[in-house]
Amino acid sequence: MGLTAEVARAVLRRYLRRFGTRGTAGADIKAGIVLGVESVPDGLAAGMLAGLNPLHGLYAYLFGTFAGALATGSVFMSVQATGAMAVVVSDVDAGMPEGLSASGLAMLVLLAGAVMLVLGIARLGTLVRFIPTAVLVGFINAVAVNIVLGQLDNATGRVAEGDNRVLRALDSIVHVPQWNLPTVLVTVLTVALILVLERTRIGTLGMVVAVVIGSVAAWWINILTTGSVATIGDLIDVPRTLPGMEIPDLSLIPALVVPACSLALVGLVQGAAISGSIPNPDGKFADASADFRGQGIANIASGFFQGMPVGGSMSATALVRTAGARSALANLCAAVVMALAILAAGPVFEYVAMPSLAGLLILVGIRTFKIRQILLVWRTGSVQATVLSVTFLLTLVVPLQYAALSGVGLAVILYVIRQSNRVVVKQWVFDDGEQMPRETAAPEVLQGGQTCVLVPYGSLFFAAAPVMEGQLPEVPPNAAGAVVIIRLRGKDEIGSTFLKVLEGYSVRVTAAGGTVMVAGVTSSVLQQLRATGALGRLGEGRVFPERPRVGDSIREALDAADRWREDGTHTQ
Repeated sequence: MGLTAEVARAVLRRYLRRFGTRGTAGADIKAGIVLGVESVPDGLAAGMLAGLNPLHGLYAYLFGTFAGALATGSVFMSVQATGAMAVVVSDVDAGMPEGLSASGLAMLVLLAGAVMLVLGIARLGTLVRFIPTAVLVGFINAVAVNIVLGQLDNATGRVAEGDNRVLRALDSIVHVPQWNLPTVLVTVLTVALILVLERTRIGTLGMVVAVVIGSVAAWWINILTTGSVATIGDLIDVPRTLPGMEIPDLSLIPALVVPACSLALVGLVQGAAISGSIPNPDGKFADASADFRGQGIANIASGFFQGMPVGGSMSATALVRTAGARSALANLCAAVVMALAILAAGPVFEYVAMPSLAGLLILVGIRTFKIRQILLVWRTGSVQATVLSVTFLLTLVVPLQYAALSGVGLAVILYVIRQSNRVVVKQWVFDDGEQMPRETAAPEVLQGGQTCVLVPYGSLFFAAAPVMEGQLPEVPPNAAGAVVIIRLRGKDEIGSTFLKVLEGYSVRVTAAGGTVMVAGVTSSVLQQLRATGALGRLGEGRVFPERPRVGDSIREALDAADRWREDGTHTQ
């Protein structure tokens, strides 16, 4: 009992170290105030970007930041709604017959959180490395374009028509004379102020100040023009209370599984960028699986308290670090600041101008677009360029929950095709007196009385097996005394398709008076051969396991070939 209690105390002490010490508390509180103040307009903007009640974005920032500070492996990770996740939600909302209800949103967020949590518990944090860079670059940059296009209505004061954001943007451009001039002026003023104030001592809080000034300008314009500039108050009444719990709509689970998986994918990838680039205070990088679990818990908290989906936010994490954060206490303080802002001045948020938030989001979208990343991937090769292009275009014209998964699927298909075509069969020639072989192209036709050592390079999975078969020497009607040795060293597994190719080739060579041997076989491949009966059909004396010394199994096969030929068991 005493030992168990001591272990528990040790675990608790280790956990509490993530919140710093008395010496770091002052810096963390200051950093938390900066992030908390900046997160209020940012959270409202995220909700607006998602096509939801803006309060859902603010609540997501509040509960995501709070739960993330308690649960993630990365001490400094700020878990908030991201632009990419918001755009995915907006497509889900647009795809529902009557829009995404509060209970439907709760179910979506909880599903995404459950996926993240399960992956984290299963310690599958390494999965993100299987997502091609071309998919990520194409998706994130297309999301940046979508963020800009999706805010044109709020920035111009005119509701555009069209089936997707691109068509609606074209409609807006065609009808410039119908734009609301006061709305456009507030948008331009906000963007200009952000660009100017960021270069002053105000720094990142320039965004907050710019939104406040833009909203004051909108209030003044509305007095003069009887409400020509939209504000948050035109959409909702902001209470001076924290949100209550929301019961999820379980009947929507089948319809929300795919978008929930897409949200989990986007959130986890963005979070993994933090895990691998920002070390913890002890200098070590966090375990990606621990961050998966933390983001899952943050989504569950956000979902139950009327928030939208959240994930690791690189911009918010960078902001709190730049502001001087020394531990996870900074993110806890940021959540407290957001809560106090809601309790103290909730109704004031109703005066926030929609075009001010639109200007903020447009600037975020422009800064998220990285042309250098696109050019780097484009120059890497045709497959990467194709994946990038298709993912980019799909993200612009189809709902994002399908675009992200389609990009990954396309990358897998193209990878399989490319890898199958990369199989190359070479011949090793052992000259007299030479220990090391000379590598040449595989012969086109098998010669009788000769030993041919063939070495396949590349993966031998199902799609590659026929490609390899096409490179094997053609078997003539009479190839008496010919021995083909196929070296498989380094192949830990071979598929049933390759086994059929191997056995079929062995049958043709045997019928022509020759034989096929296999050298360098690993224990796992040997077990496959034995389990499938292929070992008996090839002949155990013609299969040679790999040896610690490279080349020994080939030598054994060459000696066996000489003995087989001397025995005269082949057809003359």
